[in-house]
Amino acid sequence: MVMKEIDDWDIDIASKSNLFDLKLKEVWQYRDLILMFIKRDFIALYKQTILGPLWFIIQPLMTTLTYMVVFGSIAHLSTDEQPKILFYLSGIVFWNFFSASLLKTADTFSANAGIFGKVYFPRLTVPIANVCTTFISFIIQFTLFIVIYIIYICIAEYRPDISMAILLVPVLLIITGALSLGLGIIISSLTTKYRDLKFVVMFGIQLLMYAAPIVYPTSMVTDPRLHILIQLNPITPIIETFRHSMFGSGSMNWFFLGYSALFTIAILICGIALFNKVEKNFMDTI
Repeated sequence: MVMKEIDDWDIDIASKSNLFDLKLKEVWQYRDLILMFIKRDFIALYKQTILGPLWFIIQPLMTTLTYMVVFGSIAHLSTDEQPKILFYLSGIVFWNFFSASLLKTADTFSANAGIFGKVYFPRLTVPIANVCTTFISFIIQFTLFIVIYIIYICIAEYRPDISMAILLVPVLLIITGALSLGLGIIISSLTTKYRDLKFVVMFGIQLLMYAAPIVYPTSMVTDPRLHILIQLNPITPIIETFRHSMFGSGSMNWFFLGYSALFTIAILICGIALFNKVEKNFMDTI
């Protein structure tokens, strides 16, 4: 009796011939796995701590208070006539989202080598889960910012000049998340072969913060060449647009905001291509 060959399979596992192949349908099919990774990372982060998730609030508050003392009271840096706590916190919540997402995503291959070498699943689910996990912490810290923002309006008679640019906040979040994802997977792909790059990134991310208007407004930079250099940091237009939307101060430049979006798209495309190339044989070099 001749057995009929069955060609219909539920799952077809094959190497990616196209470097830009996202296989989004496959990633969507593994959405439960993404949720599991998010739950794992979120719970494990502060599982054996006394204060637990309260550290999501304590960390930005302590950082903000430190900036208020060092950069506000001692260095006397301008805050564009905005309350110091709101000015610094507005920059910190976005910067924390970007830096935390970048650092977690940059460790994708080395941190998950054990799982990648045992079972198949779309590798892109891990960096996506990393960004989603840090987005949860962003929501908590952003809520803290809104609470203090409302308190200042109700009690301190603070009257911000809220602009229509506030509608762009979701877009700013998407750009920030996509930028950290793109840069993270590029670094993660390179660290499979060059391990010391991870230490360069950890040091570089601290320096990059001072190239963004976290502790100072761009209006404080009077040198035109230096001002353009700071604006070329893709995080700068995001933070400046957010502050302009919430406070009415700062600057909102459509050109640099568009540049930030295009830069993010380019980085994300390059990151996906490099990620797809490395994942084929990274177990041989990890």
